[in-house]
Amino acid sequence: MSNYSVGAEASGSPTGGVQSVDRAISVLEILAQRGEAGVSEVAAEIEVHKSTAFRLLGALEARGLVEQAGERGKYRLGFGIVRLAGAVTGRIDITQQGRPVCERLAEEIGETVNIAVMQERYAINLYQVRGPGAVTAHNWVGQLTPLHATSSGKILLAHLAEKERAELLSAAGMKKVTPHTVTARTKLEKGLVTARERGYAFTLEEFEIGLHAMAAPVRNRDGEVVAALSASGPSYRFTEERLHELSPVLVEGAAEISHRMGFLG
Repeated sequence: MSNYSVGAEASGSPTGGVQSVDRAISVLEILAQRGEAGVSEVAAEIEVHKSTAFRLLGALEARGLVEQAGERGKYRLGFGIVRLAGAVTGRIDITQQGRPVCERLAEEIGETVNIAVMQERYAINLYQVRGPGAVTAHNWVGQLTPLHATSSGKILLAHLAEKERAELLSAAGMKKVTPHTVTARTKLEKGLVTARERGYAFTLEEFEIGLHAMAAPVRNRDGEVVAALSASGPSYRFTEERLHELSPVLVEGAAEISHRMGFLG
């Protein structure tokens, strides 16, 4: 059986729609690997009749995901793929451009460094480097964290338009995660103003008892804040005083990633 054909029968699904989706994805993978292919080639690869392959290619072509390559009857990936990829390429760029900076900062600050972006009502961590002094092996990558209770979330909130920020906080709520979590909107807003002016936000045991953190904004080439660069560590070592003392290092690191992303400001 073809490597590409995983079909609904293989997964035990009785739904023909699922099989069609699976086959359509297989077609995209074939074109991605080969560059271009004809109806007969596609049909043979996914083990279907030519008429089925033709219908699949027609449906994908109607959405701009594939296109015909000239007059030869061959198909190739269309620019609709770029539209879909655009939703994640920015995040991939941030991780790639931020990696060397995060590694250096983790050494310099001695604590865990993360890159996070906003996803719906949360901050989600995309990349992490543990500092030499890290005492736990907790991996924050992929974890959704509340915007109002984390340093990354706060710096991302601070750079949103006021109306958008209000709608987000209303939808998410401001749950008291620890006894130190700020849950009053007016107090949070005051802190966000200070964070914008200062260039970084910080939290003292607001998300987890015994954990302090700070975060600075990362901008894209248009100057929009698209991510947060944070450093976090145990409160007994990463004290409030030390946190503020090291903040210029973090802010400079965020500016370097922004520069790597094309921001010239």
